[in-house]
Amino acid sequence: MTTQTLTLAGGCFWGMQDLIRREPGVISTRVGYTGGRVAHATYELVKTGHTGHAESIEIVFDPERTSLKRIYEIFFQIHDPTTIDRQGNDIGSQYRSAIFYADDEQKRIGEAVIKAVEASGLWPGKVVTRLEPLGDFWEAEDFHQDYLERYPDGYTCHFVRPDWKLPDGVLEAV
Repeated sequence: MTTQTLTLAGGCFWGMQDLIRREPGVISTRVGYTGGRVAHATYELVKTGHTGHAESIEIVFDPERTSLKRIYEIFFQIHDPTTIDRQGNDIGSQYRSAIFYADDEQKRIGEAVIKAVEASGLWPGKVVTRLEPLGDFWEAEDFHQDYLERYPDGYTCHFVRPDWKLPDGVLEAV
């Protein structure tokens, strides 16, 4: 089986992991830190907001069962891409909205989806999601992995927003 890997940031990684892992075709997820300047990033360092890292989720998926476009679509439904460095009660650059692209295809499709989301007018403001090249991904501590599976009533600021869905066919040309 051929797989693809995509890394996204959209606030606290617990809620993103919990919702994205449910998509058929997602093989595995892990949470961690990327986009920063410090090697071997840890929660203790990243939570200060001074390392440049974002709480992120690495998604491994089967492109024959789900598409890159579909993963992006879920991403934009479960977090608010119109708030700079914030999701819910979580504030700081470590909670920014970002697509960390690993190749030209991820960047190209990410750009197209961001433009489509912006043009749709369905979201509550201007889209501020950043496109950043993927650098090192530092896996988060065990405590953070699969957090909401272990603590189903734990904190999350992520939920599916049914009204924040691009109309069918919008991404077909991408």
